Amino acid sequence: MKKSTTNKCYLLLTVFILISCKQPAIALNESKQTSTAGWPAYGATPGGTHFSQASQITPENVAALTEVWRHTTGDKTDAAGREGMPIESQSSHVSTPILIKDRLYYCSPFNRVFALDAKTGEELWVFDPEVNYAESHFKSCRGVSSWQSGKTGFCEHRIFSGTLDGRLISLDADTGKRCPDFADNGEVDLSYGLSKFKPWEYGVTSPPAILNDLVITGSSVLDNQRVDVPSGVVRAYNVRSGDLAWAWNPVPKDAPEKNVDGTYLKGTTNVWSIISVDAERNMIFVPTGNVSPDFYGGHRKGLDYYSSSVVALDGDTGEVIWHYQTVHHDIWDYDAPAQPTLIDLNIDGETVPAVIQVTKMGMTFALHRETGKPIWPIEERPVPQAGLVDGEYLSPTQPFPTHIPHLIDTNITPDDAWGLTPIDKYACKKKFAALNNQGLYTPPSTKGSLHYPSSAGGNNWGSPAIDPKSKTMVVFTTKMPGSIKLIPRKDCTDSQSPQNGTPYCADVEFSIMSPVGIPCGEPPWGTLDAIDLEAGKILWSVPMGTSRDLAPFPFWWIKGLPGTAAPMITKGGLVFSGISNEHAFRAFDVKTGAELWKTRLPTAANALPMSYQLSDNGKQYIVVAVGGHWSGGSPAGDYLIAYALPDNNDSKKNDD
Repeated sequence: MKKSTTNKCYLLLTVFILISCKQPAIALNESKQTSTAGWPAYGATPGGTHFSQASQITPENVAALTEVWRHTTGDKTDAAGREGMPIESQSSHVSTPILIKDRLYYCSPFNRVFALDAKTGEELWVFDPEVNYAESHFKSCRGVSSWQSGKTGFCEHRIFSGTLDGRLISLDADTGKRCPDFADNGEVDLSYGLSKFKPWEYGVTSPPAILNDLVITGSSVLDNQRVDVPSGVVRAYNVRSGDLAWAWNPVPKDAPEKNVDGTYLKGTTNVWSIISVDAERNMIFVPTGNVSPDFYGGHRKGLDYYSSSVVALDGDTGEVIWHYQTVHHDIWDYDAPAQPTLIDLNIDGETVPAVIQVTKMGMTFALHRETGKPIWPIEERPVPQAGLVDGEYLSPTQPFPTHIPHLIDTNITPDDAWGLTPIDKYACKKKFAALNNQGLYTPPSTKGSLHYPSSAGGNNWGSPAIDPKSKTMVVFTTKMPGSIKLIPRKDCTDSQSPQNGTPYCADVEFSIMSPVGIPCGEPPWGTLDAIDLEAGKILWSVPMGTSRDLAPFPFWWIKGLPGTAAPMITKGGLVFSGISNEHAFRAFDVKTGAELWKTRLPTAANALPMSYQLSDNGKQYIVVAVGGHWSGGSPAGDYLIAYALPDNNDSKKNDD
């Protein structure tokens, strides 16, 4: 995930050598069971639909779901009591497994890779890349990727994983051993070609994309530190040899991609979220971050040409086919945080290949996959210009989609302040009134500017789930006002984001808090929202989670908390989600939003769930990582938990 060290509020979202085995590796023999409904990529499909074809579990029987197995990684760490370590150093177990034949593959926050029996959860092998996780403030790994040659033999099926210390590793899927023919004994050193950086500034937290015989990876570059951060270059490697096939450094048009010393140009945007691929069209879709640092851009001079955008790349060459910028000259950290979702839409009787990009502003952009042109009108509207600091500049307009509803009403005033008591509310009202507030895109200022939604809000890291038949999109929305205050360099302290190389450091609140530590915005602070994409209509919206595990009794009644994960939709007509920092996992009716099932967890499940159905027993499994999250105050966990119907409830098999 994109990173910042400015977090003041940890109740809320702010926001990712030798083999060491706990037990001997077990070779994969001829598969005794296969899946009738699989999950071969992080987002279910290479285009990230978060949709499972499994249909055994339905609204009629979901109440009978029960835990059938759990696996623990042993990899977790808390920041509490560790002198000099920020709260972000707590591990966040947010991995989503992939299913290949009868095995699950996933990673821990310390980048250990596990293979499990999909039916029993039995650990078959584990690989340890031995990352120095103490050097990384952020400890998370979203998932791994799979490539198969179609042949049998050693490393004919490979698992690829990126690491916190900037490596790309290739493993034999049967044994967990390194593929020695891939680069240097099974790994590529991603620091090659980059300018110097500190260990915690650069790493990989998202799974690489696979397209034909290429493995493609971006990187997570710690933002808000300095202007000359390492390049956010996206690189593609041959899956067998590890040779570099192509590299795309997101520099402005006609600008050199490399410095005079041969390193990639510094200070570019990066691709820290999930990459999508369209194999049929040989296209790659990347969501880009904004150029560091986040809240001042007077130095960029066009360097953010590709920032906060959806960029389509040619699969063979990495050349840009098109790009669409969702925020111009982004100085709010409103970068593209979610995987671009590939879905076909029916527009006036014609099938249109679309890419859907949700954003931190709560806006949804629908673009033609082949051309990047808006499917429905997107208006360039004037945005606030007053309060600009010296040396900064602004875009006079920003793009606003017109067909798909905006999920956040960004017109917030001091009268909208909220509190548990009149005293709380009055204090919040004063805080709102003291800030520069001209609405959405109010520029950061030395006075302090209201930031709503904050950069930890909107439709963020989790990405949406989309039913390919009904075209229903379900997405999590965080609704919290924050603030940005720029501080002249001479007055900066260690408590602010340094933004070195600019005239200002930044004091950022991702949620404005009351004196008792409660968000000043009115709840719900997090909702699960369903939209009919083709009709451009909100179908339902429900608060997600309660304050039960974050507040003392009797304050459990607050509904709708922030979170960092994503929902999943199944063919059986259900939405599964943990997301909020309540220690609970839920199922909803995709048509109505009605909650149909809930179970308690050892900590929060801030991860994308997945589902699959095995052919030998017809059983559908729901699997979710339960690992808490530092940003929401839920303790670290190391669980992967699977749910299924009892055998006497297996009444409905997959009907396809």
